[in-house]
Amino acid sequence: MEIKRPNVKSVEFYNNTEWINPQKSYQVHEKALNKLFHTLCPKNNDLSDILIKCSVLNEFYSTNVYHINDLAKHIKKLNIDARLMDGDISLVNEIAEVPGKPRYYSFATKYCSHHFPKLFPIYDSNVELVLKYFREKDDFASFKNEDLKDYLKFVEIINAFRIRYGLTQFDYKELDIYLWQLGKKAARKDK
Repeated sequence: MEIKRPNVKSVEFYNNTEWINPQKSYQVHEKALNKLFHTLCPKNNDLSDILIKCSVLNEFYSTNVYHINDLAKHIKKLNIDARLMDGDISLVNEIAEVPGKPRYYSFATKYCSHHFPKLFPIYDSNVELVLKYFREKDDFASFKNEDLKDYLKFVEIINAFRIRYGLTQFDYKELDIYLWQLGKKAARKDK
């Protein structure tokens, strides 16, 4: 598999052409999630609001959360609104760790990012594929695979990627749109 070296034009293409392609549902889902997270249920102090956000996010992103009620209760108990607004990235690992349940790391990154997309980058397997590929190809950063599953380290890796490839003008959301689509495309070619 060969992935084109990251550059400004590629990020712009994936954000301004592929992402808004009417044949794909990406933009429609994002619009619905933005309405849900920013207009209808912006806070995290009402269990039913949290439950709705968790359910829709789980459905749209196929995050495989099988204990939605427990996750929603866990998020409510953490009292996260001020920390989200402050961009407290340690919150992601805390949300991911529901006592007695599997770790919901990818979901937690998406949940925080949908509240504040410019403060919280998203982890998923497509993003992981691209980061590992360019670690091997260009050695843009030195990290172990498991570092991608520790959010504090993941943010450092994303920032190193932005710097190495001259992509600092793009926020985390724009970079995620690029990385996710690039990884998805590469994963299809790899099979």
